[in-house]
Amino acid sequence: MDKLVRLLQTGAVSDGSEAQGLRRSLTLRDLVLYGLIVIQPTAPMPIFGVVNLEARGHVTSAVLIAMLAMLLTAISYGRMARAHPSAGSAFTYVGRELHPALGMLTGWAMAMDYLLNPLICTIWCARAAANILPAVPYPAFAAGFALLFTGLNLLGIKTSARLNAALAAALGIVIAIFVAAALRHLAGQPALELTRPFYDPERFEAGRLFTGTSLAVLTYIGFDGISTLSEEVVDPRRNVLRATVLTCALTGGLAALQVYLAQLVWPAGQAFVNVDTAFVEVAGRAGGAWLYQLVNGALLVATVGSGMGAMLGAARLLYGMGRDGALPRLCSRLDARGVPRWNVLLAGVVALVGSQLLSYQLGAELLNFGAFIAFIGVNLSALVRYGVREPEAGRISGLLPPALGALICGFIWWNLRAAAKLGGAAWLALGVGYGAIRTRGFRRTAPPA
Repeated sequence: MDKLVRLLQTGAVSDGSEAQGLRRSLTLRDLVLYGLIVIQPTAPMPIFGVVNLEARGHVTSAVLIAMLAMLLTAISYGRMARAHPSAGSAFTYVGRELHPALGMLTGWAMAMDYLLNPLICTIWCARAAANILPAVPYPAFAAGFALLFTGLNLLGIKTSARLNAALAAALGIVIAIFVAAALRHLAGQPALELTRPFYDPERFEAGRLFTGTSLAVLTYIGFDGISTLSEEVVDPRRNVLRATVLTCALTGGLAALQVYLAQLVWPAGQAFVNVDTAFVEVAGRAGGAWLYQLVNGALLVATVGSGMGAMLGAARLLYGMGRDGALPRLCSRLDARGVPRWNVLLAGVVALVGSQLLSYQLGAELLNFGAFIAFIGVNLSALVRYGVREPEAGRISGLLPPALGALICGFIWWNLRAAAKLGGAAWLALGVGYGAIRTRGFRRTAPPA
């Protein structure tokens, strides 16, 4: 337990600056547990409704297709951690293997990804809180949670590693209760079409399925954090890769079970009162009011913790990019508590304003826009490294996984809705303009902060 606690305390958004002197003590089991706790076992529950809406009921298929893309990407992350054991960052991998300008653009996309994570947590927390106190208007809840996350991070308050591990275990119990309640509910149904969650001929549309898949990828966000721990891993050349793949596979299997049962309990085509908290309504049908409140409360507590951690992660990413010269010097400043104050405030403003303007679905799609840029970049970096430069060049093992990973991630990325692609493209254009100014037309590297 103590080793896992230390792992959770040191594993977030590492840039490798503390790599010297670290002991190699983390085993494969430690890494997998870390990955599962970071992702959270209930990851598919908050996005169930919006994926169900876009995929026309094919949530299980969307989760499984997303798992294929993430497994291939996990292989690339593991291989790049082998090549750059102290980096652990997509923008570093891309910058070193492809081109510094592309690395900078990947970092810019990741910045959007990280900034939007606390925003969608704010939106979901506000929706879940409204299920408890419906008289309070959504804007008030959204503003309250955005200010809560910002204030706690400015004070340097973080959820403890032991609390995070305990919360993950508690969420596992909630999942087990939901599964039992769902099975009991389904046992009383006269006829079940067990294949409908995978394929419903009356509702299937390939384009809509892949749009839903582009949202379902949110289930797996966070698995790449395993690669940041390479310097502390026993036999990192094997274990980082294996742990990353195992984490994605276990996450996907558990997620598929949850959404499969949810689709049987709540067949496609039946509307939800609130699509953002649809899984809570499914729990209510499966087990009654008590399970509705249990799942709603558990997910609310979990998302509050995620929102706090996501805002800190965003602030630390911006700090690292500011220190490396990719962002203005202001981003690299710390206050007396060691908190990147200006970055926390920026993330707080994004959460406060964005939660009033964006839907949960659009926020999640924009987040995944940035995540897919990073995933495609890591796959291409692994393709160049192990398919061209290293001895594996020309071999199937060096070429096929990263090539397929880049193609599938690119295809899913292309199936994001137009609004998300336009918003993401505008952010990238802003990054290109800033980078061109910062590097004088990309003729030199960014100046140090």
